[in-house]
Amino acid sequence: MKINEAVLKKTAKHCKERSVVIPTFAQLKNPSTAPAAVHARLKKIGMNDLDPANLFRITWKNDEKTGLFGDVNYLEIPREITGIDARVIGLVGKHFPTGAHKVGAAFACLVPRLVTGEFDPTSQKAVWPSTGNYCRGGAFDSALLGCTAVAILPEGMSKERFAWLKSIGAEVIATPGTESNVKEIYDKCHEISRTRKDCMIFNQFAEFGNPTWHYHLTGGAIEEVFNKVKGKNGRLAGYVSATGSAGTIAAGDYLRTKFPAVRVAASEALQCPTLLLNGFGEHRIEGIGDKHIPWVHNVRNTDMVVAVDDEDCMRLLRLFNEPAGRKHLAAEGVGKEALESLSLLGISGISNMLSAVKLAKYYELGHDDIVFTIFTDSVEMYRSRLAELEAAHGKYGAVQAAMDMDRRMRGAATDNLRELNYRDRKALHNLKYFTWVEQQGKTSDELRRLWDPEFWTETFAQSAQWDELIGEFNKRTGLN
Repeated sequence: MKINEAVLKKTAKHCKERSVVIPTFAQLKNPSTAPAAVHARLKKIGMNDLDPANLFRITWKNDEKTGLFGDVNYLEIPREITGIDARVIGLVGKHFPTGAHKVGAAFACLVPRLVTGEFDPTSQKAVWPSTGNYCRGGAFDSALLGCTAVAILPEGMSKERFAWLKSIGAEVIATPGTESNVKEIYDKCHEISRTRKDCMIFNQFAEFGNPTWHYHLTGGAIEEVFNKVKGKNGRLAGYVSATGSAGTIAAGDYLRTKFPAVRVAASEALQCPTLLLNGFGEHRIEGIGDKHIPWVHNVRNTDMVVAVDDEDCMRLLRLFNEPAGRKHLAAEGVGKEALESLSLLGISGISNMLSAVKLAKYYELGHDDIVFTIFTDSVEMYRSRLAELEAAHGKYGAVQAAMDMDRRMRGAATDNLRELNYRDRKALHNLKYFTWVEQQGKTSDELRRLWDPEFWTETFAQSAQWDELIGEFNKRTGLN
């Protein structure tokens, strides 16, 4: 890493004036180790306040009752809902600032450039290309640092996302299409690179800070939860993540080092089966951009591809949140606390849950097996979608709830999935060529390097070096 001393000097002065202390990766993994002054400050501010101390809340361990930290936030989906013997547990993203865990990926892309002087928050704008939550996380991080964010996302994303971005003062650029139109986002990035010299692009699909954050923090959080809930004979049998930018699935790389037999599954929408069938299309599972293999996806570590019908997700969104749906679930034996917790699953969270069920059925997992996944965000990002569904299909009633529970939840089967052998994985890896070498300026040698397991070991180990640089930067500001 090259250090730009001139920019670092300006950045340190800027951060000192704004009382910005940058947390290390180690502190975000174990936030109880944060400075006492930060703990005192957090007791006085809200989760989404634009206060730099909230950088320390970019962790899976926020306790919203105390304002400080506790155990990892997770939710187990009752067997009365999943209908399988195996347990399905998801980490909960709702308790991050912005209400989604993508704020962590944005932090990990931004901070290495900040503490080396590559990015100058006093003169440059931070550009966050995204299909939803990543640009929200980047805009939040930028606001805490006192720099301007440029959020790029498809025009078809939920109204809540656009309203939130405008409320935080981000410049918003809406590109054509919806979830699957990632190329249009890249095209806008190229245009900005050519025409706006005051911008730096933090591309989550290619920035290795994204998977590195998830390797250490998300992978470590899952390990903590497993050790807490496993009981006498529990087995960590599977980990499922929608690919999206392929950051979150990197937690599977970490879990493989601790639980070698774990099956790691990549989930996507059936309407855009890029991994399953080299396919394309449009879908409604917001937050998981498709039609290409992200540069940062270690495909060699992926055991299975699971495709989920977006109609199943939209039906279950209603089942989990409409009064008639919850009444039916209660009649099925789902307890009150579990019913209330279902609002913690947004559309992609529901998709991840269904993928976990499909994986468990395929491998015939039993009572002692646990499958982990991620509940990226909550229903709060999709209230407008519920209103749209009612306008299109009418009021949700008891008959529809019973049908959706039987067909969409209990009917989740082992169709539209593929267990990957070595050649399958290599074929998916090779697909990166057409996006990244032909379109995005990468080289064939760089692509070959990504197939080497040692590359990923070295990449994930960078967090230790970043923590050293963060510590040195904080010394420059004199605030730590």
